[in-house]
Amino acid sequence: MKTSIQIHNDDGVAVALEPLAKGNVQTVEFAGKTISITLIDDIPAGHKFALKDFTVDEPVIKYGYPIGAAKKEIKTGEHVHVHNIKTLLSETAEYHYDENAAKTAAEEWKKANKSIDAPKIKAYRRDNGKIGIRNEIWIVPTVGCVNRIAENLASWANGVFCCGEPKPSETGGLEGVFAWTHPYGCSQMGDDHEKTRTILANLVHHPNAGAVLVLGLGCENNTVAQFKQALGEYDENRVKFLVAQDSSDEIAEGKKILKELAKYCDDFKRTDASLDEVIMGMKCGGSDGLSGITANALVGKVCDTMTAMNASVILTEVPEMFGAEQMLMDRCQDEDMFKKTVDLINNFKDYYTRHGQVVYENPSPGNKAGGITTLEDKSLGCVQKGGKAPVCGVLNYGERIKNRGLNLLEGPGNDIVSTTAMTASGAHIILFTTGRGTPLGAPVPTVKIATNHDLAQKKAAWIDFDASLTLINNPDTVRDNLIQLLCDIASGKKQTRNEINGYREIAIFKEGVTL
Repeated sequence: MKTSIQIHNDDGVAVALEPLAKGNVQTVEFAGKTISITLIDDIPAGHKFALKDFTVDEPVIKYGYPIGAAKKEIKTGEHVHVHNIKTLLSETAEYHYDENAAKTAAEEWKKANKSIDAPKIKAYRRDNGKIGIRNEIWIVPTVGCVNRIAENLASWANGVFCCGEPKPSETGGLEGVFAWTHPYGCSQMGDDHEKTRTILANLVHHPNAGAVLVLGLGCENNTVAQFKQALGEYDENRVKFLVAQDSSDEIAEGKKILKELAKYCDDFKRTDASLDEVIMGMKCGGSDGLSGITANALVGKVCDTMTAMNASVILTEVPEMFGAEQMLMDRCQDEDMFKKTVDLINNFKDYYTRHGQVVYENPSPGNKAGGITTLEDKSLGCVQKGGKAPVCGVLNYGERIKNRGLNLLEGPGNDIVSTTAMTASGAHIILFTTGRGTPLGAPVPTVKIATNHDLAQKKAAWIDFDASLTLINNPDTVRDNLIQLLCDIASGKKQTRNEINGYREIAIFKEGVTL
């Protein structure tokens, strides 16, 4: 196994795949030649070292793109990180549509990803024709004041209907009861109020929920009557409502309603479906210097395979596109999609500047400890999850997915907010890559993919798949193994770690004042 890697032929840095000691000699390909470099610093795993000398202000290339510029002279074999690299990002940037680049990217992707038949899975066919990969009851509070009521009802229902342990089934029937608690639904105005209603309404419509109890208080801004307007058409057998202030005993009435919904859910059985009907969300959190090399690159291969099946894929975390946005813009299917992508990027930059924040101070202390130096470095690794597929859709926050192919979704990098946003947009399952480790999960199955073997072993109770296998095995074989795991999860044969642990939650994006 190699101990370091140059990701792109044009890169002026290589990444250590394991800790490398000062004085270690690394043999790498650079500028078309095989060269030997003696390290003049210790290089932690996931961190970079220079393949050449850099002058002050010279761009440092990784993934074939600049990740910043040298703050001072950097010698060959030297550790390249925050102490000697600065960002090149600013609040403003100009973007230009390159039709030839878009056509070339589409042709190369199509040539490399022939149309293929989607694997068969077993799923729940809903009355509207959509599929769900789980058959659960979701309790959706209209306001945070009734959160504990919702949790008490869910706990009672799981004990009565699911033997106390929610679990997917390979055949059918009710698989669990969950309450999606949140602090909002009152004391909000304008866009924040609308975002709360929209996200909650989309959760009600989500096909992984066989049935839904909407639980209100009665005096909140987001009343049940108002929420029904945001909800639109719904099946009265599938969706029930309870207003706590209107009931003399909301717990007793809630139990009665849940008994009706459990009976309704029990009639659903898994039936034939195919993987191209599954909407996948792509997410990273707790990233490290190996994220763009192993896990994100692997998820990108899955994205390319899924879109070749004509499936739908969602990529979000807009701030983690800054510095890599041109890569995505050059893959937009047409000029209209390019303009929407530009608006997506610029609108999120405006959000930062409205609050007096710079757009480029994103990498967390954990990211930096793992080898990520600048936002460009993080973003270029982050967008690897989108593979090389053409961009076929751009979604506003809270908008449900309409187009097949790769879709970009407005949303922040925050893990809980972004996984909730993808769920609300329609994702049945989320592929979540991590180099540092994180236990959280979305309302839908959240597949944790480790960037490195140490994490996969140390946090086996969190991790579903070890992407470091791509360093020692054929990456296409590893991709196929991951897709098989996704089929098993979608078909109810396996649970994700977040499901087993009961780590499932939501968070809603908020910008304005709280009354």
